[in-house]
Amino acid sequence: MKRFGWQMILGISLVVLSAVLYFVHYLVFHDAHHIFIYMVGDVAFVPIEVLLVTLIIHRLLMEREKRIKMEKLNMVIGAFFSEVGIQLLEVFSRLDPNASRIGKQLIVTNDWDDKRFHELMKRYQRYEYEIEIDTGGLEDLKRLTIGKREFLLRLMENPNLLEHDRFTRLLRAVFHLTEELENRKEIKDLPDSDIRHLTGDARRVYVNLLSEWLSYMRHLLKNYPYLFSLAVRTNPFDPEASPVVAG
Repeated sequence: MKRFGWQMILGISLVVLSAVLYFVHYLVFHDAHHIFIYMVGDVAFVPIEVLLVTLIIHRLLMEREKRIKMEKLNMVIGAFFSEVGIQLLEVFSRLDPNASRIGKQLIVTNDWDDKRFHELMKRYQRYEYEIEIDTGGLEDLKRLTIGKREFLLRLMENPNLLEHDRFTRLLRAVFHLTEELENRKEIKDLPDSDIRHLTGDARRVYVNLLSEWLSYMRHLLKNYPYLFSLAVRTNPFDPEASPVVAG
């Protein structure tokens, strides 16, 4: 015989308890009319209670939980850029022949609004990235990504990543590039065909990285002005950027 789950046992127990209490009420007051008036009133309120609990209160709690998860995720994204993301952007900005031109559009300031961030994110998602990678550039990428492999693995263990598809794509792209580079023992001896293949993998990282960086800068501007100030002073696309605060 199939055993009852604890939820069913609890439900039956509560219904039985309610019937017992109504019976005790009848034994004490001998007023069935009064009992049925309140019973019908309570039953009539059930749909409204369901509306309040499931559609309003539950939604408010879900929204609050989502905000908490996104806040935790933004902390993870911040750690990623502090540890490896900015360094990757610095490498890519050296390898991108158009870095000086697009860099002028990426000097973020306090005056930027959501509209400007969205426009740039859309523009650079469609942008035809050009990366000129030689063996020296590949060596820089290999040294950086392999050196941060353990850190990246710990990031992937964070369950909050499920809430952010774009950042998850970025991490996958970085991991793939890391594995490709790690499996090549001697970068300097690679043929041109393989360099072109690795250039495509690096370009994938660059595309996702730049878009995510813009999103992260918008988050800092709106919520953490002191962190935004440092991010502006270390902007990898600003040749005059300096962490030192000028007088």
